[in-house]
Amino acid sequence: MSWQPEIDELAYRKKLAAALGGPEKVTRHKAAGKLTVRERIDACADPDSFQEVGALTGWGQYDAHGKLIAVVPANLVMGRARMAGRPVVLVGDDFTVRGGANDGAVGDKLIHAEKMAHDLRLPMIRLVDGTGGGGSVRNIETKGYTLIPTMKVWQHVVENMSVIPVVSLALGSVAGMGAARVAASHYSVMVKGSAQLFNAGPPVVARTGQIVEKNELGGSHIHTRNGVVDDEVESEHEAFERASRFLSYLPSSVFELPPRSQPTDDAGRRDEWLLAAIPRDSRTVYKIRPIVETLVDKDSFFEMGRQWGKAIVTGFARIDGWPVAVVASDPYFYGGCWDAGTAEKFTRFIDLAEVFHLPVVNLVDVAGFQIGLDAEKAGTMRYGVRALAAVYQASVPWCSIILRRAYGVAAAGHQHMGRFNFRYAWPSANWGSLPIEGGLEVAYKAEIEGADDPVQKRAEIEQRVRSLTSPFRSAEAFVIEDIIDPRDTRRILCEFANLAAPLRQAGMRQFGIRP
Repeated sequence: MSWQPEIDELAYRKKLAAALGGPEKVTRHKAAGKLTVRERIDACADPDSFQEVGALTGWGQYDAHGKLIAVVPANLVMGRARMAGRPVVLVGDDFTVRGGANDGAVGDKLIHAEKMAHDLRLPMIRLVDGTGGGGSVRNIETKGYTLIPTMKVWQHVVENMSVIPVVSLALGSVAGMGAARVAASHYSVMVKGSAQLFNAGPPVVARTGQIVEKNELGGSHIHTRNGVVDDEVESEHEAFERASRFLSYLPSSVFELPPRSQPTDDAGRRDEWLLAAIPRDSRTVYKIRPIVETLVDKDSFFEMGRQWGKAIVTGFARIDGWPVAVVASDPYFYGGCWDAGTAEKFTRFIDLAEVFHLPVVNLVDVAGFQIGLDAEKAGTMRYGVRALAAVYQASVPWCSIILRRAYGVAAAGHQHMGRFNFRYAWPSANWGSLPIEGGLEVAYKAEIEGADDPVQKRAEIEQRVRSLTSPFRSAEAFVIEDIIDPRDTRRILCEFANLAAPLRQAGMRQFGIRP
């Protein structure tokens, strides 16, 4: 009289589902150097923490008496789990079943997972490997008709971008909806060699006359350099580690505040080498990352998007244990000028900081927007204006340290001038509407051309003007609030982080973040 037969059938069904696409397809999948979806979940989640939802979804085969003889499991595995002790929602594509094409009930599972993450206010982790979209051409024959493309899940994807942290890991060839899910994330990663991303794969592209292989068409060397994907890694395990570390700086949802870690670094630490970190010759470049790493808590800097928008460095860090968002100019690229990609990267990162309540530390060495024909064709000003709008929409606490140059419209966006911000300058700082080098010929054209020795006259004028550009002159007029010893910067940033912490406000922002 018990329900043991049904319990036995439940166990049998789960055993069949655990076989994925069958031994042959699993072997082929692993021969490509990839983990199966369940191996990925085990590697990503804390031990024994995965609570699967929808484990029985699939396509059953029955004999003439209605007895189950086989199951083709749905090629989407989802559920709740813990990563580094915190609850998350995990969703993984199973490429061994129909190449990960998410059709039929799988679409309902996708929607269910996104709603679950949204309503439980839990971070979403997507393990993407397949098309993740409208299925395959074979479905036309199976159904007997075709479908108008819809994106029922997209409403939830967009909503989640403004509510919970979303991480997508491209772990194989992803196309169509799968590619869109990767791009629609706060942080995304591709595995070198084994992951590719494209609107359509090589067989479809071949119909246009372009014969290319997968990596040539959509490898990580393409998409981590154009901003579609943030970072590339060497292995799936490294991707899981980066996802976990990314989440460690963020709250579980916008309705919480980023958690503080126990401080492990001296707030008053002074690094002597900072006194000579900025070269006296303004034409000489320097490495910005060592400066960032020494100002924040030791080993806490987590850079994102290193391979694109290279005129700035962006990443999370901790200062006296408090999570912050760091933006730092990199003079190694375009001399610190912002091209369109850099402005786009800046906008996206500031929006991310705003949505999840992270105070911003901005290390400034900006020579303006990129100039020239290519810059104009790329629409640099349009992207630059969007970046300035992001600054003026941001309400999180903000601290700017002007390291060297601050010129032109690009530098004008180093902080919101309509509200209080922390701002300091190093003695190496200089600023203006445009660099002296480019403005002398315009402002003093007649005087220079009319001189007996134009070269000497130009040099005399430059020396005279430069004598007025000392930051101390600006400090006298309260153009800059404070000039500091570079060695005191960490102490000042720790003060900022501690004063900013109680000012952070949980909740949704007035505007949503766009992918």
